[in-house]
Amino acid sequence: MTTAPTDRTVSAKDAAESAATVPTRRRMHHPVVFYLVCLILVVVIPAFLFSIIVLKRTTEAQERTFESLLRTSTSAVNRAVEREISGMFSTLNLLSISDSLQAGDYAALHGQATKALEGTDTYFVLIDQSMHQLFNTRVPYGTPLNAASETVSAGLAFARNERMVSDLFFDKTAQQWGFNVYLPMRLTNGRYVLLAMTKNAEALRRAVNPDVLSPGWNAAVLDTAGTVIASTGENQKAGEPFFLRVVPSLRLGVSTMRQGGVNYQVVTEFSSLAGWRMIAWAKSSDVQAPAVSSFLWLTIGGAVFAFLATLSAVGIARVLSRDVRLLAQDARRLGQGERVAARPYAISELETVSRALAEAADARVKAEHEVRFLMREVAHRSKNQLTVIQAMLNQSAAGAENPGDFAETFRKRVAGLARSTDLMIDNATQGVNLAELARNQLTPFTPADASRVRIAGPAVLLDPQASQTLGMALHELSTNATKYGALANEAGIVSLSWVTSGDTLNLVWRETRATIDKEAIAASRKGFGSVVLERMLGMALDATLDFTVHDDGIEWRVMIPLARLRDLDAHQAGSMQ
Repeated sequence: MTTAPTDRTVSAKDAAESAATVPTRRRMHHPVVFYLVCLILVVVIPAFLFSIIVLKRTTEAQERTFESLLRTSTSAVNRAVEREISGMFSTLNLLSISDSLQAGDYAALHGQATKALEGTDTYFVLIDQSMHQLFNTRVPYGTPLNAASETVSAGLAFARNERMVSDLFFDKTAQQWGFNVYLPMRLTNGRYVLLAMTKNAEALRRAVNPDVLSPGWNAAVLDTAGTVIASTGENQKAGEPFFLRVVPSLRLGVSTMRQGGVNYQVVTEFSSLAGWRMIAWAKSSDVQAPAVSSFLWLTIGGAVFAFLATLSAVGIARVLSRDVRLLAQDARRLGQGERVAARPYAISELETVSRALAEAADARVKAEHEVRFLMREVAHRSKNQLTVIQAMLNQSAAGAENPGDFAETFRKRVAGLARSTDLMIDNATQGVNLAELARNQLTPFTPADASRVRIAGPAVLLDPQASQTLGMALHELSTNATKYGALANEAGIVSLSWVTSGDTLNLVWRETRATIDKEAIAASRKGFGSVVLERMLGMALDATLDFTVHDDGIEWRVMIPLARLRDLDAHQAGSMQ
């Protein structure tokens, strides 16, 4: 009968295996200096033997890095140019829906466009199918105008009935190089016109920002014909052909070109919106100089390091042995729960380990304190939430006509509180943005025509408790607007705006085009919404409130000290009772 091995049997077996490995360990038992010298020989000798391979790989890595930087730079220029053009198209879309355009009142349209573009370097031109300028905001309305300066892209826009971007041309009206974006349109009377937004080429120099380029690099924007529109190079002027003269065959991405006996590295991006090219270029010698310098310093540093490492091997070994013993002592103290202080060591890696041990001891103490603090904070905020929910429950029950009405009202109020809480959690560190809070609370009440709800104001950050209070206030105002105010009909408008003046936030809730029911308004002022505004805002935030009933809707004006929007934890629990 076979018996299972006992602990004594297993221990004897392990002891036998351990005894068998003792001779091997003794043969490998050497002082630290021996291993340091071996390490130096293993690392330094192959490094010198394979220096050629390292040089090649370093050069390749530098080239990949430069290619990535160049693509990033040209992409930044491309995005900036396309933002300019997209903005011009957006302005054209806005002007295309003008009533003055459809009515043929070009004088009024000229005034409207001039006012809209005032202070910009962009101008509006209206062109008929004969390529005659009906008006141009560069000059007063009624000024005699010649035919359009650019007709190729304009004719294509008419022919294809699609928006287009022109190449560079000399604007006879402005006497400058410029470019146009076109939007063809058919008026209600059947007449075709071309809406054009024109801009001077000089204005694109802002988009071709040399700050986004690496030192020694220049960038230029070229049209489909290879003509320079804007450039950071002093020798590349608007209206001149690009000096490399390779645009028709130039491939996108990174390439090498030779011109005048000089090699250039060129990066090209294509704008699908405009059909233009964004080109960055630099001399190859300037691009490769950092890689050569880096490898030279790497070689010198490696040789110096090997020499110093060999001379210092014995001394480092002695210091290392002493420091390892001290580290082991500190590790045992940490395991016993004692506080460990960082020690200075001659070897920086060991000093890093010592700091890590000290930080681990401090982190353990800090974590214990944080856990206790978080438990107190959770208890405090839970009490605040329960107080708010209790107030909502009491007000919902007092104003409800039946259980279904109570349940629906209470559910919506809790949902509004939940949305504010979500924002509070998502933005716990930096604070909740008032604009985001307003959109969050008003979105469920926004009708199909979203333009009937307007929100405007500068960035104002709220602490969690302030965002909860203001979120409930906005929810109740929206609820009342839906029941009795501007959102109760098909034409009413709700405008929420705020500004900061000194140390005060001035917030205005204004309803217009509303059907005024004074009895309903009086009833709503007795409900939870007025409690939120007059009690919670007034008491918790030290707000001053002003309520006005206009002929077309109500208006609430709320003035809140900014100081109460950022540190309310100490005040909220008492004021909500």
